[in-house]
Amino acid sequence: MRPQGLCDISKKFMFAALVFSSTVTVLAPQVAEAACRGAWAEGTSYSTGDVVSYSGANYTALVGHTACVGCGWNPVAAPSLWSSGGNCDGGGGNNGGGGNNGGGGANPGVGGVLSEAMFNMMFPNRNPFYSFDAFFAAASTFPGFATTGDVDTRKREVAAFLANISHETGGLVYTEEINKSVMCDTSWGPPGCGCAPGKWYYGRGPIQLSWNGNYCAAGNALGVDLKNDPDLVARDAVIAWRTGLWFWMTQTGAGYMTGHNAIVNGAGFGETIRTINGALECNGRNPAQVQSRVNNYLNFTSMLGVNPGGNTGC
Repeated sequence: MRPQGLCDISKKFMFAALVFSSTVTVLAPQVAEAACRGAWAEGTSYSTGDVVSYSGANYTALVGHTACVGCGWNPVAAPSLWSSGGNCDGGGGNNGGGGNNGGGGANPGVGGVLSEAMFNMMFPNRNPFYSFDAFFAAASTFPGFATTGDVDTRKREVAAFLANISHETGGLVYTEEINKSVMCDTSWGPPGCGCAPGKWYYGRGPIQLSWNGNYCAAGNALGVDLKNDPDLVARDAVIAWRTGLWFWMTQTGAGYMTGHNAIVNGAGFGETIRTINGALECNGRNPAQVQSRVNNYLNFTSMLGVNPGGNTGC
């Protein structure tokens, strides 16, 4: 049976031009005396054994390398370069941050408002594919996500995003739509975006990305070829999360603003529903679906200890 809300996203929307590079310049392994280097920073050269702080935790360099500017491969997103933990004089190991579980005030992003333990409580039956680490790594490539406004606003944004994708995936259980179809429509989409032979563009990932036009637009923005390999969204957890965050941060969908702007500008959770699936759910079209999303949001804001704010319906 198809879970409630699974792959409801069938809107035709405009496209972002966010470009992402995954290039990291790696130098030959070297033996070097461990050094406390402070906060991790792009453009900095690190030696094997160097310890940095990032998102309230310490990390140790596994190999000498230079973190190229704009690549986004911080210690969380690049486990081949960094291992969690490491001691600095007076650093207190992981600085009390508990690895990626953050919660401290040092990081205003996801790790600053949501712990892995809380994430697991929110999704007790989740598919292991949807890991907290993959979510954290993906979020780090969208600097505005969960970093805008005061702590309550950032908590509301995380709760709102997770509430909607919980609805879309049956509680982060489904990586693919159950009732699959080709979902190819060449009448819209980025220039040159047709449908690759034999490829189907049904819903995949946390936002259940659907239609060839959306795959092309998301792929162009993220720097991956989703037109010719739509299955990548169901194979690569970080890319899967990034497609959801791409829509949340850059697309207005069936609404008037992005999901991100709806929360940080005070329009309310209801406007995020309108953006994601308003054409099918809002204005009384499907109140049960709307209530499912709202219930998720109220539950998650309660778990995060924040008032949900106004305008939860659409």
